[in-house]
Amino acid sequence: MSRALHAIRRTVLALGFLLAAAAAAEAGPPMICHPFDAGTGPLLPWGRGQGWNTPDGSYDVNRLTADTLRLLSADAPILARMENLRRATIYASKDRAVAAALMSAVLARTEVPGGSRDPLAWFDAGYLVESYRQASHIYKWDMLTRSDRAKWTLRDEPAGVDGYALVVKAIALTGASAEMEFAASLMKEGTVSAEHRRRAMAGARAGSLLAKNLAH
Repeated sequence: MSRALHAIRRTVLALGFLLAAAAAAEAGPPMICHPFDAGTGPLLPWGRGQGWNTPDGSYDVNRLTADTLRLLSADAPILARMENLRRATIYASKDRAVAAALMSAVLARTEVPGGSRDPLAWFDAGYLVESYRQASHIYKWDMLTRSDRAKWTLRDEPAGVDGYALVVKAIALTGASAEMEFAASLMKEGTVSAEHRRRAMAGARAGSLLAKNLAH
């Protein structure tokens, strides 16, 4: 292959990567920018506005940790957990102390003697870590209004914890969970994401909430 063709190929590949990155930034981090249909599952209060960033302005964020832990009960469906943790992350982004308290409380549920065998505890911890990570991308990609950007405290990725690995552990503890596979697919890109999504689709019953969320 000639040098000219090599140069053209490199240019095309570089342009493809740039376009892919731009598309990802425009669509926004999927764990934050795309609300999940949780059906009738109980959820944190939310505003009536359009778009992803419409929290209830009257909600007292000092209640966030207690309210979130209450909603992450043993019988709460995975999709409700995902939407509650999405909302909780957005509320937490407005207050650094609240964000730290929520993360500490959720991680603490995995820190039992001998290690927790509860897959939901690992799932919630991993999902919140990756939600905070994607929330920092919201700031990095400058997806906020000027006033919201000034208040947004989740500006750096969580350090020292791999949330995706915790969700993979939760999946292993359950044996199989199409909903958790869907959640894992939102944390990665490329072939890893595609494989998780394939498993989620294979386990989604026609007409189920999971099928509806996968279709969006």
